[in-house]
Formats: sequence, C-alpha cells, structure tokens
Amino acid sequence: MLLPIGDSPNPENYTPWATWLLIAANFAVYIFISYPLTQQPANLYDPALQEYLRFLTPRLPHNLPLTAMLQRISAYEVFVFANGYKAGAPQLEDLFFSLFLHGSFLHLAGNMLFLWIYGDNVEHRLGHLPYFLLYLFCGIAATLFFSIFTQTSMTPLIGASGAISGVLGFYFIFFPRNQIKVFLALFPFFFNVVRLPARLVLGFYLLVDNVLPFLMASSGGVAYGAHIGGFISGLAGALIWNRKWKMHAYQDFRKSREKTFPLPFERLREALALQDRDSAMTVLPLLAPSDLNSLNAQETSLLASWVRQDGHQQSADLLLRSFVKTHAGSSDLALIFLDLGKIRFAAGELTAAAYYLHEALESATDPKTANTAHQLLAEIEHLQNR
Repeated sequence: MLLPIGDSPNPENYTPWATWLLIAANFAVYIFISYPLTQQPANLYDPALQEYLRFLTPRLPHNLPLTAMLQRISAYEVFVFANGYKAGAPQLEDLFFSLFLHGSFLHLAGNMLFLWIYGDNVEHRLGHLPYFLLYLFCGIAATLFFSIFTQTSMTPLIGASGAISGVLGFYFIFFPRNQIKVFLALFPFFFNVVRLPARLVLGFYLLVDNVLPFLMASSGGVAYGAHIGGFISGLAGALIWNRKWKMHAYQDFRKSREKTFPLPFERLREALALQDRDSAMTVLPLLAPSDLNSLNAQETSLLASWVRQDGHQQSADLLLRSFVKTHAGSSDLALIFLDLGKIRFAAGELTAAAYYLHEALESATDPKTANTAHQLLAEIEHLQNR
C-alpha cells in the first residue's frame, strides 16, 4: 500500500481559501445530507424510489422478496440515484451536485486527504478563483470522459475524485521537483514513511491505481475512467496555463521595451523591494542566470523563497549557491547559508544542512539569523541521536 500523507515544500504565509472552502463544502454535504439519509429508510411514496426500483430489480436475485428489498434500501440510495450523474439520463444540475456526494465516510476522507495535500500548492500557483473554477471544470471533464464509456448506463456517478484527479494533473506539471511523504506498507512485513518524487507518486496513482484496472475492466465500484479523465484535464490545463504565463511574460517584456520602461533586471529589483511576488516571477524568465548575481543577499534570499514556493527547489538551491560563489568573503553570506541549511534540512540531508547552518553561525551578525541557525542545529542533533 502506498498512501500519500504530506508534501514539501509548501507555500509559506499563504492561506488556501478555495481548498479549505471545497473541503468544508464536501464535509458539510456529508454531515447534513448524506449521513442523515443513510440512517433513514426510503420513503415508499417517493416517486424517485419507483424509478430506483425499476433500475435495481433486474440486478438483484429473482427470489428476493420485495419487502426484503425495500428494507435494505436507505433514503440516501434513492437520493444518490436521483442526484448522481447518470450517463443514460444526463442532467446539468447532477453534473455539479454529484461532485459533492460520496458513497461513505472513507470515500470522502480519502478524497479530502488528497485535496488537502495537493490543493494548496496548485491554488497558490493559479490563484483562488481560477483554481476553484478549474477544479469544477476538471470534475465536469472527468465525469463526461467517464460517460463516454458508459453512454446508456443509469448507474449514478458521485464523488470529488475526478475533480481532485484534475488537481493532481496540475500538480504533476507545476511541481516536478516536490517531494511527497508517503506511508508505505507491505502487510505484514514492512511499514515505513518515506519521501518520494512527486511525479513518481502521481505516475503510480495514474498508471497502477487507475489505468491498469481500467484496462482490465475491474471497476469494483470505482470510476477509474473519471480519475483518468480528470488527471488528463489537469495535465492539459496546466500545460495551457504555463504557455499562457510564458506568453504574457514575453508580451510584458516587449511592451517594456517599446515604452522604454525599466529593463527586466530593474523591474525585478523593484518587485523585490515592493514584495510584489507576481511581478518578480513574471519577469524572472527574461533574465539570464548571470544577471541575478547582482542582487544583494536580502534580495537573493527573498527571490529564492519565491522560487521554492513555486516548486523549483533545485533552481532556488542553484541561485543561493551561485550567490555564495560570486560573493565569497562577503559579510552578507549568513542569510544565504541559513537558507541553504533550511533547504537541505527540508530535504532530509542533515549533514549538509548542519554544514551550512554552522557557516551561517560563523558569519552571522544578526541575532535572529543566529537564533534560527541554533534552533535548526539543535533539531538536527536531536534527529541524529534518535
């Protein structure tokens, strides 16, 4: 078993309001609608029950009495049949509402765990509203993709899995160097928590957990086609978004030249001074790596933190090490060494982290920098002595 339980790095000082709203909405639907209805028998006078029985009867044993059948049917089963998306009887409202219905608490909890792990990074990259709208789009795309293979089926499709698979597709493109913390279990012999590359974990999810069962026609009540459709829509959306972002950066550069606006490097320094992350990340692709050597330590540290938040861990590391190489002997290296120590610590490279943190202590003139280095070194010593 391979179960994701966390990821790194994550956006710092950022609140993923849309992700939290979606998680809250899914839990609210379950608590106030789904669960109460599972505890109630079906209403014998509900017209939807008659439709559900017409659908259900051919799929049950012929010798099952009608009374026994009715005793087994909960009000939630009828509600799902009425409001879940059915490829054989598509309704626009079902297309949206089905994204917030779940078959059980475990079904809901698993989906929300994935959304909590991956959603904040993707929301940080896209922005709150685009992320929310693209979440819904991926859910709809996943449902329609699934319906291609079940065109006349009246079995209702419910769950946020397709939309969340779309979020995973965005994550796969946006954050190739992120690490996923995974609970790995080979019952009953092996249990461990390990960090694996994001693309390895997400590739396993797509191919082993979904494509292979889909090709083997082993559903078991799981809509693998919806998961695959959602993931593909996320991949496509991320590629289009990246292309649009790069095109906007190029157009901004051309306009700056035509209107004799400041050169890209000056625009970067201005954005750093104003703490304008979006402007800095827009102009960054227009600069050569050698241009960045002219930044001071504070600017380099801030820019590296933004690059890390976008999932480019290796690029941030190279930016910081380039500063150390270019400014050897400078009195401003403590902050850079501290950042390098943090990156190595987050990656689990404790020996390398300790080296950089000691360098930060030796060159630190700021008490805050020195205290942070001391705290991290203490944590490393504690971890190494366990």
